[in-house]
Amino acid sequence: MEPLVKDALMIPLAIIRILWSSAMRLPHVPPPANLSILPELNGLTDIPRFTVAAWTPTEWVGQGVFHVLVVLPAAPEDGGTGPCQETLNALCQRRVQSEVCTRHEKGKKGFDPHVAMMPDGVLVSWVWLAGASRNFERHTRLRRALHPLLEEKPNHLAVWFSGQESSSEQEEILYTLTLNSRSLPSAQRTAWSGVKAWFLLGSMPSLGTSMRPISLALANTLTRALTVLPPNRLTPANYREFVRQRAVEEHWGWEEYGVERLQTLGAGAFLAVAQGSAEADAAIVHLTWSHPQATRRVALVGKGICFDTGGLNLKPARYMQGMHGDMNGSAVVLGLMQAVARLQLPLIVDAWLAIAQNSVGPRAYRQNEVVTTLEGTTLEVVHTDAEGRMVLADTLTLAARQNPDLIVDFATLTGSMHTALGSRYSGLFTTSEALSRLAEEAGKCSGERVWVFPQDEDYDEALESAVADVKQCTLEGEADHILATRFLSRFTAQVPWVHVDLSASIHPEGLGAVATEVTGFGVRWGVEFLDKWIKNPL
Repeated sequence: MEPLVKDALMIPLAIIRILWSSAMRLPHVPPPANLSILPELNGLTDIPRFTVAAWTPTEWVGQGVFHVLVVLPAAPEDGGTGPCQETLNALCQRRVQSEVCTRHEKGKKGFDPHVAMMPDGVLVSWVWLAGASRNFERHTRLRRALHPLLEEKPNHLAVWFSGQESSSEQEEILYTLTLNSRSLPSAQRTAWSGVKAWFLLGSMPSLGTSMRPISLALANTLTRALTVLPPNRLTPANYREFVRQRAVEEHWGWEEYGVERLQTLGAGAFLAVAQGSAEADAAIVHLTWSHPQATRRVALVGKGICFDTGGLNLKPARYMQGMHGDMNGSAVVLGLMQAVARLQLPLIVDAWLAIAQNSVGPRAYRQNEVVTTLEGTTLEVVHTDAEGRMVLADTLTLAARQNPDLIVDFATLTGSMHTALGSRYSGLFTTSEALSRLAEEAGKCSGERVWVFPQDEDYDEALESAVADVKQCTLEGEADHILATRFLSRFTAQVPWVHVDLSASIHPEGLGAVATEVTGFGVRWGVEFLDKWIKNPL
């Protein structure tokens, strides 16, 4: 992520030995059976086991189920009833009589979990969705109610349904359960862990029509799992090989633009960033998938900086912490690609992943250099920590050459977007009011909230250069999220375009339905947005 440029700090640099090797295009052959370059991710898209069963508390205790989520049709004071009702009523009464609880819950009806331990040792958490007008509110209630149960890391967890939930509410419950069923990769674990089985109790219908929420949750899980991997595991080389294997498994088309190929093409902006690495393992990866009845083509572009030191304008420790997650935009595209293909959205999809590192070394690009992009524009380098817009410039050019009907890019791009919105929303830019409306509607439906920013042409004045066609950025840092968008717009060939600056990629204690700090924001929004775009020709 590029911080506010004015906050960056220059630090003396150590000389690093550079070992260049030719970046050959990988052969498109199936991987060996049961082998993954990143074994931490094996099985991450396995569907959790869901069993529909009757509500018989004694029987489930006998089978070792000691964690139960009860989904009431309404708040208890509004007539919502369910299992262990006497305990819930007593809990509600205690809260009413507690001045501290009353102050805490004012204006937050139904959001704070109601949790109690039953005499038989079963931990019960109650939640209700009535009164939650949007999916973000529903997801938040469900996530908070699940939290005390998941904290105990149960192997099995039961969910009781009243039968009065709408089909959309049931889908959101299933989405939240699947999303939080697995623990993300960790050096403390040698295999995936989490809830091994969910028992759906009461009046839950058949799961036969519930693959959409499950597919959405598994796609988000893929994005989050990649994002949390440490930089010595998710190197550009390992990432590229994982994507190749994934393409084989999912039957996607795959090709790579390695360093040699990009040199031949003249992708100077991407290569300026890549040349600072000790290994020539950077590449732009192109994935394709098409539905047999598709009539519209979309290009998905993702920033995949596996670690961002800031380059020669080295980040201080505060800003370098967590920069292994600067590839999150590409992980969102990969998760979105998986969801679109598995849900069989009627689209032709080109996914473009700009995979590299922004490293420090004798060949790292410098301030005041002038480089030429793949599209032919000359750029004045102002700050080496504005690397995201450099790699995206050439990647957007490749994407636009395929003549898509729409380009959507995702990137953890600027610190100024985080300053503007915090980490509860992500900001975006579009090339039309119609796209803005679809984007905002998708945010409301998905529970992943977005805010549309302006990108008027007069902002371009700040990027005027005396030595090149355009400046890469400014040193002042003012409105950097807008200036970055104006910069990128030069490389979209005037194709309809949506740019998503992922300020909500990380949020402490989780966001919406997601209980982890890494949120996977953008996957669910992307599916909702593309679904609306298909149905609303612009």
